[in-house]
Amino acid sequence: MKAFVMEAGQYKLKDMPEPTAQAGDVVVKIRDAGINRRDLGLLKRYGDNPEALIIGSDGAGVVESLGEGVTDFEIGDEVIINPGLRWEHNSDAPPEGFDILGMPDHGTFAEKIAISAQQLEKKPVHLSWEEAGGLALPALTGYRALFTKGQLKKGDTLFIPGAGSGVATFLIQFAKNAGATVIVTSRSEEKLAQAKEIGADIAISTDSDWVKELEGQTIDLVIDSVGGATFNRSLEVLKKGGRIVIFGATTADNVDFNLRSFFYGQYQLFGSTMGSREELRDMIQQIEQHDTHPVIDRVFSLDEAREAFDYLAEGKQFGKVVLRASE
Repeated sequence: MKAFVMEAGQYKLKDMPEPTAQAGDVVVKIRDAGINRRDLGLLKRYGDNPEALIIGSDGAGVVESLGEGVTDFEIGDEVIINPGLRWEHNSDAPPEGFDILGMPDHGTFAEKIAISAQQLEKKPVHLSWEEAGGLALPALTGYRALFTKGQLKKGDTLFIPGAGSGVATFLIQFAKNAGATVIVTSRSEEKLAQAKEIGADIAISTDSDWVKELEGQTIDLVIDSVGGATFNRSLEVLKKGGRIVIFGATTADNVDFNLRSFFYGQYQLFGSTMGSREELRDMIQQIEQHDTHPVIDRVFSLDEAREAFDYLAEGKQFGKVVLRASE
């Protein structure tokens, strides 16, 4: 079968053996698989390893075969793949043994995958294949950051630095589902307009004076994945006693901030990553209840995976970039 892999220090398209379903496993024919920023950085971690590893965390497809003991699914079922491995129930932090699909396990950028039946959920019927294929990782990340860690509630005001990522688009939609006010930033006028189209109430330039632009606004919660470039600016607009949740650091891992100002302001800082199967199911229930559709920027074929990676790395997308593995 065709797959996009890491091998000997390179990303490449390669023919790989078709997987088989062991006891407790299911073979899924992948229809569509979402690319995440995580995928772009895996090669540095994998290094020059000569063994080909299929990457990719998100995916949706059709159950093709069942391993011994699988009773929750039938051949022909339409499913999405939970990329968070071995995290069943909501907890303060992931349990020991938690991993994300796509390294060290073979991932979803292939025509087929063999995976534990415990990692599958029924595909929401209102979603297209590309919407379902790009759903789980960014939507689950956003859901946990918003509700489990951020404790967002109706009437709150949410501030999101950066409006174009897949997670950011879910944050906007989920927050509006919950009855919150949403403020976003971007350097792109087009992305600011697109953010307002999917529900953002206020959209301001990243390069503007945030304190001046948001005068009169009370920011209850900030969710930030940019890191060093925005952390202190976000604190400046957050209300005293407000909450800030960090789930990524695309600009810099290390941040200097004034501890005295922080503790006098009684701010609350939370880290977040991915989420449990329990939260994934709650998230799916919300998107079904509100008829929420993931924002899809572009769909590439599996043959165009390198081009898709380059496109995502440029950061010009609004929403998800998806690979089509099969028809």
